[in-house]
Amino acid sequence: MKIKFTEYRKLFLSTLYLSTFTFGGGYVIVSLMRKKFVNDYHWIEEKEMMDLTAIAQSAPGSIAVNASILIGYRVAGIRGALLTILGTILPPLVILSIISLFYLAFERNSFVSAALKGMQAGVSAVIFDVVISMGGSVIKEKNLLSVILMGAVFVASCFFSVNIILIILICAALGAVSTIYRTRKERQK
Repeated sequence: MKIKFTEYRKLFLSTLYLSTFTFGGGYVIVSLMRKKFVNDYHWIEEKEMMDLTAIAQSAPGSIAVNASILIGYRVAGIRGALLTILGTILPPLVILSIISLFYLAFERNSFVSAALKGMQAGVSAVIFDVVISMGGSVIKEKNLLSVILMGAVFVASCFFSVNIILIILICAALGAVSTIYRTRKERQK
């Protein structure tokens, strides 16, 4: 796909905007990226976004930056990845630099403290929305292994505090075994 300058600009400005006005971490920005790049621009498919999110979460580093790299690369190659990285890291870099200069003033300000408490509720709602929409997508696929894994991972993480690295490795291994099994079964037909 040949990409035009206006699409590069749209890619950069989208990630810049999302990163500037998204509070609450990687899962929040990933859900907004999904809305922007899957629903609004139709540059990638829903299933592909879920796969990119899984890869971004499994890789070391910030999920928001990892997801933006993968989306940028998928949409516009290396240039797209570089633009989305820049668009994603620029706002936090500027904002955190300013906050660090005035940290003591922000720390003692009751208005800032109250605003942050209010944002926590909004962030929780957005993360809940991500869980419902992505979980719904997994259930719609009607893949029994994925549904069972989703429930088992929730229980292991929330109730038994199983290390997330171990969970990711086990899920990756089960996914690989399942894919190999399914591929061999299809070849035999």
